[in-house]
Parts: sequence; structure tokens; C-alpha cells
Amino acid sequence: MQNPSRAIALYGTEEDVPAPRILRAGKLSAELEAGNLRYIRWDGEEVLRAVSFIVRDRDWGTYAPEISNLTVEESAESFKVSLNAVAQGQGESFAYDAEIKGRTDGTLIFHGRGTTPTGFETNRTGFVILHPIDGVAGAPVTIEHTDGRVVEDHFPKIIDPVQPMMDLRALSHHTPGGLAVKVLMEGDTYEMEDQRNWTDASYKTYVRPLARPWPYQIAPGEVVDQTITVSINGESGEEAETGAVNLVPGATVGAMPPLGIGLRPENTATAAAATDALKALGSHYMVLHHDPRAGHDQASLQAMVDVAHAIGAEPWLEAVIENTSDEGAHDEIVALGQIAANLGNPFATVLVSPAPDLKCTLPGSVWPDAPDARALYDATRSAFPHARIGGGMFSYFTELNRKRPPSDVLDLVSFTTSPMVHAGDDRSVMESREAHGAIAASVTGIADGTPWAVGPSAIGIRDNPYGASAKDNPDNIRQAMNRNDPRQRGLMGAAWTLGYIADFAEGGASAIAMGGATGPFGVLSAPGDDPDPWFEGNGGLYPVFHVLRGLTRLNGMQRLALDLPASGPVAAIATQTEDGIEIWVANTRPEKAEITLPAAAQIAVLDASNFAAAAENPNHFDALADHQGALALDGFAIARILLKG
Repeated sequence: MQNPSRAIALYGTEEDVPAPRILRAGKLSAELEAGNLRYIRWDGEEVLRAVSFIVRDRDWGTYAPEISNLTVEESAESFKVSLNAVAQGQGESFAYDAEIKGRTDGTLIFHGRGTTPTGFETNRTGFVILHPIDGVAGAPVTIEHTDGRVVEDHFPKIIDPVQPMMDLRALSHHTPGGLAVKVLMEGDTYEMEDQRNWTDASYKTYVRPLARPWPYQIAPGEVVDQTITVSINGESGEEAETGAVNLVPGATVGAMPPLGIGLRPENTATAAAATDALKALGSHYMVLHHDPRAGHDQASLQAMVDVAHAIGAEPWLEAVIENTSDEGAHDEIVALGQIAANLGNPFATVLVSPAPDLKCTLPGSVWPDAPDARALYDATRSAFPHARIGGGMFSYFTELNRKRPPSDVLDLVSFTTSPMVHAGDDRSVMESREAHGAIAASVTGIADGTPWAVGPSAIGIRDNPYGASAKDNPDNIRQAMNRNDPRQRGLMGAAWTLGYIADFAEGGASAIAMGGATGPFGVLSAPGDDPDPWFEGNGGLYPVFHVLRGLTRLNGMQRLALDLPASGPVAAIATQTEDGIEIWVANTRPEKAEITLPAAAQIAVLDASNFAAAAENPNHFDALADHQGALALDGFAIARILLKG
């Protein structure tokens, strides 16, 4: 079989992504994308991740406005962008004009002014500013409030469950390189959200406090007029990222945790048909999803348990509890315990979570009815007397952080993540690794000594925290809220997965589960309705299969420090094995990465050049070849390295 196109090999889709337009005025630069700004830099150092004028609907969806009359003027001293845009839907429209000016003196002004002829219902219309977190988390910030008060504070280091800063007019801070940055926000009241809750690598400052009613109505003729002014001063002392990455294993930092995968009833049949390949994966456990609201019953549980046993994985039960009253939830747990008894009590670990907690409850909102957590866990322990009892959130860390379980009555605290609740582009997905360390530190505090596990997690989202369901994505594109995301099938998905496991192993997870067996979060191709270009009709192993198989075999081995930044070009895990130091490394970017090793080595590589061969061979990484000198990894390539000596 011939290799697929490079786009399919790397991303699982032929969708073309135009290169961003770079605006420059002396040392000031910014990327213009869809009428907004990303990666605002001074002399190459990032000062803000984004400034955007956005229009959101009543379900927190973001309109893709129709942009017209876009003009860009650039000179040696300045740049200027102007455009007209219209967001419309449900018979309503909001039209706005935007103007962006940048100057060599370090001033950036973004002005938006709009109105509606029809009246317009929205949850948010106006500016959003993103501060990066790398080198900023925990750093001092000067806050100017809307009443004129000036307060010295810090960006939160541990993830704040709600809004760390409110009633904002201006924020001033210093970048890691020493630049002084002030963001003045005019036209409304702003407040900040710690977006690391969703693994976004940013603090988000947005217009219109959540304490005000939403959705709200912009009246016909009412004018929304806002301006963001960014002032940058000083000289950056940040050293540019250059040269090769040195992979030098250090001291022992812990043991490699067991790895598992998920399974949902809708994927049981295809997983059952692929048990030979899945058995080769070697997963230690399989998280079996059970939700009575979807019609799941004893038969669906039996089928999933059969798959877990067939591949040699320990079955874990992940049970959504439908009843919201204490009495109803108790009875539901008792009935579920009887079903498990009928199946021979196969579950070593039982995780439970109320159905309402699958959805996001925004700060200031009334929490939905749900059974008392302690009563729920007590009932579960009684119904499953021989199992380890776990609780937390089957949705995302955000909900765990905002509604913390009583960990003292649990044996395990659990949660999942997805990198694209808010954004679906490649860079945002991979940048989510920058938030993993803070999530691990935060959940360690929430668990308060109780072991914690993460997953099943994948690039695609399991549940839509704001709406009815995730996006089916029939066009196979990159977009936020995808259930079936194309990158799961490409090398980028494998590189992200390696980084994910490295981050949470380093953060102290007692177990890590990824994606699923088959389907949108799967490790191999199987018949289905979702787009599966190149694999469709032929089957085959996705690159992520090889990462999971290789890392699973390192279970319990001593991990060695590598001290690689999450924002860097590679992710890696090093362990001490009987045969020497084994390193798994991923290039997390589309361009080549140069890596130096401390000794001669044996290596195996998976990249776009041997994609087809790896899709057919579960033992792809078993054949190591002698290697000396630096190692050049192609975009999103994976390497297994065994150091000699």
C-alpha cells in the first residue's frame, strides 16, 4: 500500500489551512486571522496570545462573520487594517466595523463598533484578550478596576475555578523576557477567566461580566463601541529558540503509570471484530462507558466486558447516574450493582458521576439538581463491595474544579480533558500541553492525597459541555467541538498523545486512559459512518496505536527526568529498562526538529515516509537500527530510542 498524502499522514484530512498574514511595524508583529489578531510579539517575544472581536450566540457558539472590504496598509512605521463584518443567524444580524493600528513605538489599537438593524440576541459581543500562560502563571500583575482602584496581584498559579480578576479596566504585567505590557480595555466592563480549566494555554479576559443576565438583547440601533489599546515598553531579554533539542535523561522522578483505553457501547461491535490487534496494544485497563439515558443495559455492559476480557484489559465501569434525587440515585446504583453481579462482578474499579455534571455550570449560575456526592459514593461502595470506588467528572477538569468531590470517601478521583472545547486549529490543540502541568498540580490539591486518574481523553470531545452534543464533522475539518477529529488518525494525534501521557505521568497521575478502541477516538480503522480517508475500506492501525503500545510496555518502569518545556518543539518520556534507557520522543510541530543524544543509540521512527508500512504492522517499533549523531525528526514524527551504554 502506498503512503497517503502528507496532509493525510500528518493531519488525517486534506483540508487546506492558509498561512496567516504577518503584520509588522518595527519590532511589533501580529498574525491577522479572520479579522482578529493572534500571537502579538515584540522583537520576537510573545506579549499576548490574541485580541479578538467576537460575536457569540445564545449557546456560546461563535459566529463566523462575513468579512468584506478588508484592507491592509503597511509601512516601515506602522500597519493599519480595516474591515466590515456581519454576523447573522435566526433572522437577526449584527454588523460591525473594525480597525487595527500598530506602530513602531509599541502601541497597538484595536477598535470595534457595531449595531443591529433587527435586534440581536447574544451571550457575548465584543473583545476577548488572551494572555499566554508560559512564564506568566503566578507572575505579578497590576489591575486597574473600573472604579479607578489600582491593585497589585498575581496571575493564578493553581487553576482558579471561576474568575480570578473582575471589574477590569486595565492589566499591566511583564513578560518572561522583561517587556512591560499594558492592556487598556474600554467600552464595557471586563473580567478574566482561567482558561486552563479547559486546557487552553491562556488567561481569557472578556467583555460583559457573567454576573449580568445572558443571553441578552442588543436593541435595534444600539451601538456597541469598544477599544483595546496595548502598550509595550522595554527590551526583551528572552533568548530565541534555536538549535537542536538535547535529550539528556536525568534523575529518577517516578514510575510509569498503567495506561488504558476507553470503550463506548456504540463501538463494541467493531472493537469485538478487532480484538487480535487490540490485544497487541496491551492496555492494562479498559474504561467501559454506561449511560442509561442512551439505552445502555446489561446486554451492552456484557458485550463491553467481553471485549475487555478478550484483549486482556481490566474492565473499569464508568457509570453515569441518571436520577438526580438521593433516593432515586441509590436505587439506580443498587440495580446497577445487581447487573454487575449478574455478569460475575467483573469490575475492579467503578466510577460514578451524576448526569447533570456532564454539563458546564458557568460561574454565578444555579447548580442543577444532583444527588448528594457522599450518599452517592456510599451507595456505590455498598453495591460494589469488592471494587475500588472512583468519582469526579466524566466531562472535563473544569467541572471537577468547580464542583469538587469529597475525596476522603473515594479510592480514586477522575476526570477527562479535550484540547478543543474552545478552538480547533492545530496550534491551539498542541498548545494545550502548556496547561497540563497546572491541571496536574490543581487536581493533586483537589484529590488531597487520594490517587487520581485522567481519561479516557482524546483530541475529539466526548461531550459538549454547553450544548446537546459534539459536532459530527462530516466534512472532516478542524473545528472546535469535533467528536470525530481527523488528527486522531494522523501523526499529529500520535504526537499529541505522547505529550499528553508524558505531561500527566510527570504530574503524578496514577493511571492514564486515552481515546477508545475504535470509532472517533479509536486506535485503528474500523467500518463506520465517520470520514476515514485513506484507511476507509482498507483498515489499518493509526499512528497513535504504536505510541500506546510502546508506552504501555513501559508500565512500572522508572521514569527519568528530561526537563523539556511543554511549549517546546518535542515531547518525550524516558525510562530505565533492563536493556538500557528507552526514550519515546515526538516532534510536536509540522517542521523538522533536530535532536541530540548523549550516546550512540538504536532507534525506530514513524513518520510520513513509512506511514503505510506502520499501518499494517503492529510491531513497527520493535525493529531498532543502530544510529549515531544527531537525529532529525520530520513533522510530528515519533521515535523510539534505546541508548547504548
